[in-house]
Amino acid sequence: MQTLVATPVGEARITRFPAVGTARALLALGHGAGGGIEARDLRALAAALPARGISVALVEQPWRVAGKKLGPMPKTLDLAWLPVLAELAGDGPPLVAGGRSAGARVACRTAQAVGAAGVVALAFPLHPPGRPERSRADELTESGRPTLVIQGAQDTFGTPEEFPELPTGHRLVAVPYAGHGFAVPKRAPYREDEAMELITGAVGDWILALC
Repeated sequence: MQTLVATPVGEARITRFPAVGTARALLALGHGAGGGIEARDLRALAAALPARGISVALVEQPWRVAGKKLGPMPKTLDLAWLPVLAELAGDGPPLVAGGRSAGARVACRTAQAVGAAGVVALAFPLHPPGRPERSRADELTESGRPTLVIQGAQDTFGTPEEFPELPTGHRLVAVPYAGHGFAVPKRAPYREDEAMELITGAVGDWILALC
């Protein structure tokens, strides 16, 4: 089911995947700055989590709904995210905010404002590729909510080893051989379907323990 939500910067779109039976949590997921909700990790979570009692809402930012190819500045992304999460929160189950790449940054920056129970950060862009001195670690460490980071072992935006010590309540899960989009090289002794199972299992277990 899809719905449009008015925001200060245009209409955002929510695609909902309801939990089977009574929902124990709702996971809202935003996309990256160069892609949409068709990303492999977002689709895998939307397919796997409802059977575990977790509803999933994939959120398309207004720039994507309008057909543009690249996302705007962070402040604009946050402005669009806030009313969407307010729409999703309602009187339902606990809300977990999340996203991949730029969407993970948005979720971390706004977690307290939207009253999220926790944050799921997929492929958090710790720094621009090749620019480790331009760290965005403070957005992650200062989310103010329990935060699960899922990071590819070969992510050019920051490998798991590059992350600083995380605060209590934060957890980092490494996906072997995977890059920023969680693709796994064909030559690797690890399959992409195994990577998706690792991601969906880790996220599902963490949310159910949190909520």
